Amino acid sequence: MNNAPHHCLSLLTSCKTLKILKQIHASLVKTGHHSDPFFAGKLILHSAVTVPGAVHYARRFFLNFPNPDVFMYNTLIRGFSESGIPQNSIFTFIDMCGKSLVPPDSFSFAFVLKAAANHGSLRTGIQLHCQALIHGFETHLFVGTTLISMYGECGSVYFAKKVFDQMREPNVVAWNAVITACFRCGDVKGARKMFDMMPFKNSTSSNVMLAGYAKAGEMELARKVFWEMKVKDDVSWSTMIVGLAHNGFFDEAFAYFRELRMIGLRPNEVSLTGVLSGCAQVGASEFGKILHGFIEKSGFNWITTVNNALVDMYARCGNVGMARLVFRSMLHKSVVSWTSMIEGLAMHGYAEEAIRVFHEMEGCGIRPDWITFVSLLYACSHAGLIEQGCNYFSRMKDVYDIDPTVEHYGCMVDLYGRAGYLQKAYDFICQMPITPNAIIWRTLLGACGIHGNVELAEQVKPRLFDLEPYDSSDNVLLSNIYAVAGKWKDVATVRRSMTDQKIKKTPGWSMIEVDRTLYRFVAGEKTNKTTAEAYEKLKEIIKRLRLEGGYVPEVASVLHDVDEEEKEDSVSKHSEKLAVAFGISRLCKGRVIRIVKNLRICRDCHTVMKLISKVYGLKLVVRDRSRFHSFDDGACSCKDYW
Repeated sequence: MNNAPHHCLSLLTSCKTLKILKQIHASLVKTGHHSDPFFAGKLILHSAVTVPGAVHYARRFFLNFPNPDVFMYNTLIRGFSESGIPQNSIFTFIDMCGKSLVPPDSFSFAFVLKAAANHGSLRTGIQLHCQALIHGFETHLFVGTTLISMYGECGSVYFAKKVFDQMREPNVVAWNAVITACFRCGDVKGARKMFDMMPFKNSTSSNVMLAGYAKAGEMELARKVFWEMKVKDDVSWSTMIVGLAHNGFFDEAFAYFRELRMIGLRPNEVSLTGVLSGCAQVGASEFGKILHGFIEKSGFNWITTVNNALVDMYARCGNVGMARLVFRSMLHKSVVSWTSMIEGLAMHGYAEEAIRVFHEMEGCGIRPDWITFVSLLYACSHAGLIEQGCNYFSRMKDVYDIDPTVEHYGCMVDLYGRAGYLQKAYDFICQMPITPNAIIWRTLLGACGIHGNVELAEQVKPRLFDLEPYDSSDNVLLSNIYAVAGKWKDVATVRRSMTDQKIKKTPGWSMIEVDRTLYRFVAGEKTNKTTAEAYEKLKEIIKRLRLEGGYVPEVASVLHDVDEEEKEDSVSKHSEKLAVAFGISRLCKGRVIRIVKNLRICRDCHTVMKLISKVYGLKLVVRDRSRFHSFDDGACSCKDYW
């Protein structure tokens, strides 16, 4: 008896890459078992669902298989529904329905309805609903529940509730689905009403409410549900931790994580990735290191998603060296792993290394997705690699059949804009096959600010203001452009317009972690003990920079037409300067000072950071809203190209 095909099946269970999958397939071809429906079905299942980026391989094999059965169709429909091209799932379903010998079953509808949901196509969802009725699934509980979820994802709470109301005996899963649909559509009150009407609830029902409130930003209501729960499982704790972190309550998220451990519950994959995400957002590297130690000791370091979160956390906390170390030590790397590393390198300005990692990814047989190309184009734009950026943009379409999204077009506008090709960026926008959104025009306006192009900025202004007239950052950016050009009447007009429309400027803030405590500094905030210490130290620093570094404040972009002394006073109060001063005051020598800032770092602050790194012999890392700046010995990693 030939055991080779069965050996191939056992190898499939541990197969993680397309390269190995092809070798297993070749072995089945040699023995002639590739045409056996059982082995063929297993191969399609593994390539479509388990191996990342192998769904196209599954499709090619499927198309060459004579008379595929319903299992094979369902597997391919499922694989495409979970991929970046869910519309292919719908095309496969249509092909299935066109062949009367293979009628769809309940699983076919469940998978294709998920595809319609992921594609966000309400029209397709309605057509599939009609097909479900034609095929006699109008009373099928599983299909009905999937329909509710689909309508919720597509933004139609009305149809979701209608399907639910037509169910004869909805179970708890159906109730939870309609509550989730309410939250998805922004109907928070409706979700609460349905929850209160439930004849029976389980812990999942409460967790659905927690997740819904957290996603809606209603953390006070989420806290109330959480503390009213009689039994809190690891999902409940994870949902609260992730919800708090994503809504900006980072200290509280960390506190919940500590309490989770104190009561003896073991953190799970979700809670760990959630709290690591919180660390990444605020730059809490010290707390992140503690979590990393816990992950190693507790044996979570084999989980790919946890390692991905570690790579992201270290990269966003300014420690790209540790991000590399975690990435290289991973046994199994998914497309998210590679993309996280590429993005981390891109944020720090290591464009050439990001490109090398991309090619290494291709060599390992991992198919990049649309997010990978966003990170790659981002790397090119922040390093001025125009030719390479254009090549990868074309390659994404020609080689990987990935249609560019608004994010990709935004990267290309940024690529041209940063390099000073403003007219080319403008023409590129005008030729886009999709309607440019506010982010696209804002990117070009930012480039006009960098290069002082007032004329083009005035062309961009009406396009942008038509889309988002009340965005404070756009008005401030335009004011800055006018201020640099010395057009104070135009500055006054913009500021008066902001006052008339009650548009408030977003205050700049910076955060620094000292002894595992996060300190936040806001420009112009009321003085307290912490800020008083920072101001006192900053005065000393500025004085030394003037004497030893020849520092002269750059005040060209200060909005007010006032005397130089007032302008200098204005730039001296920027939040990142206060945060760095506080770090120098509190942190011991030899420590890297890491700052997180919510806005783009200004030129004067950039100059100050370079001088501090040289005069004080310190290493500084500042993460602003677009990238990292690593300062060492008077130089910045951005090479003054940002």
